[in-house]
Amino acid sequence: MKWVRKLHIWASIVVGIQFLVWLVSGIYFNLMDTTKAFGRTYKAHINVEIRLDRERLVDPSIVLLKYQPSVSIELIKMLGQPFYQLTHVQALYPRFKNKYTLVDAYTGKEFLIDEQVAAKIAEISYNGPGKISNVIMVDSFIPDYPKQQNSAWQIYFDDVIDTIVYVEANSGRIIGHSDEHKRFADIFFMLHFMDYGNNGSFNNIQNVIFAIAALWLALSGFIWSIHLGLKGKYNIRR
Repeated sequence: MKWVRKLHIWASIVVGIQFLVWLVSGIYFNLMDTTKAFGRTYKAHINVEIRLDRERLVDPSIVLLKYQPSVSIELIKMLGQPFYQLTHVQALYPRFKNKYTLVDAYTGKEFLIDEQVAAKIAEISYNGPGKISNVIMVDSFIPDYPKQQNSAWQIYFDDVIDTIVYVEANSGRIIGHSDEHKRFADIFFMLHFMDYGNNGSFNNIQNVIFAIAALWLALSGFIWSIHLGLKGKYNIRR
């Protein structure tokens, strides 16, 4: 019985500390500025209307025939111009591994998201006082967006909150904005969801261990209570 009590005490310490972390992070979530916490301090609302010259549009069937195999084709608007976005590999979510080809809808030529194009897309989505200071291609893990699995352009702005805009390299999609406010909030999200490996998910080994510790805390407490009862430690008085 001695080992049951010891493990019960240690389990209560582990569970108690995490409950305290949940309490503190939960209070922060109720007090935080959601605009800043999600990196939208200098994020512009893009709503650019363009007039399509439908007579100039290349027939989609011709584009599909040229860029095979394709799962789907979609007419999108970017930088004030129409483009066909062909999907060759389509995952469940945009952040998963996908493969796209962008084609100018008027000329039928392939359009690449290079450094200059990514910078223009980032500038349109940004309404802060800063200027672009650096543009870097990121092919590996992105700490600010750990679930992102596609290559991205990382565009730095020289404002006081160190804004970084992420543009997906094969589609031109804006993944998101990140700054010091978002990175500070991410610390609390990490603590709250026990995402200590920064995987962007609460489906991890830490949560499994915590669940086992919480289950043991309940079971050992129940066993301990029965043991004390059998030893006559509970005195019921009228």
